[in-house]
Amino acid sequence: MIASIDPAYLRPRLRHRAEESHKGDYGHLLVVAGCQAMPGAAVLATGAALRSGCGLVTLHSTERALQAVVVRDPSAMLSEDPGECFSRMPASMERYTAVAVGPGLGRRPETKEALLALLRAAKERRLPVIVDADALNILSEVPDWQGHLPMGAVLTPHLGELRRLLPWNDAEDRDRQVRSLCTSSGCTLVMKGFHTKVFTPAGDCLVNTTGNPGLAKGGSGDVLTGLLGGLLARGYASADAAALAVWLHGRAGDLLTQECTAEGYSSADLVGRLSRSLKELY
Repeated sequence: MIASIDPAYLRPRLRHRAEESHKGDYGHLLVVAGCQAMPGAAVLATGAALRSGCGLVTLHSTERALQAVVVRDPSAMLSEDPGECFSRMPASMERYTAVAVGPGLGRRPETKEALLALLRAAKERRLPVIVDADALNILSEVPDWQGHLPMGAVLTPHLGELRRLLPWNDAEDRDRQVRSLCTSSGCTLVMKGFHTKVFTPAGDCLVNTTGNPGLAKGGSGDVLTGLLGGLLARGYASADAAALAVWLHGRAGDLLTQECTAEGYSSADLVGRLSRSLKELY
């Protein structure tokens, strides 16, 4: 099935908050992002996650990233990695309902080992994981990388990252390989680009209807990762979380383009427009 991701598709899938509820009812996302050299990725992903509707967000990162996040988003919880990069597993994995990993991690050997340990822990606990950016690049260097994915994982590559994971000959071959990956592994894949596509474990291809060239800026994908991770933690199924996230993310970019042109906004501005995007759907 090929379907468009638009309000008519998304509204029946929206989850609503109960009057009698508390933060524990809405999930706890673990964000593993950033390093001493790239703290901004952690800031963007965490900020977006906090605007996803999930109950709690914990960032596991290095000291510099944690210091930046606590100033911008004081409601985030913090877990410090003592190294210069992601090098150690967060404590108490049983607290979390989803994991978002990848933005700004770097590709040091110790990060590779920590990432594989994180994926093993998520697999044991059946936690949905969104894998993005450097985490995808690290996986592309691992033999039989597909076997490391927990059930319900969401991959969010742009075309360069996707080519490292699944080399292809042409667009038709690319889409065929992606469909095969999703149906065989149970993962969802978000192919980022013009009219971003979401490939589902059921073999469906969902085509996004929002977004513009203004999103082609560093950090835009970090915002998408945090938002999507928060929706997974909130309890959305992987394919629904992916479809909702790409529409909201693209719509935020559309709103900013209307305000100040595609040239005039930064990735950080996207975070502040996610609430307006959500309001349009609800």
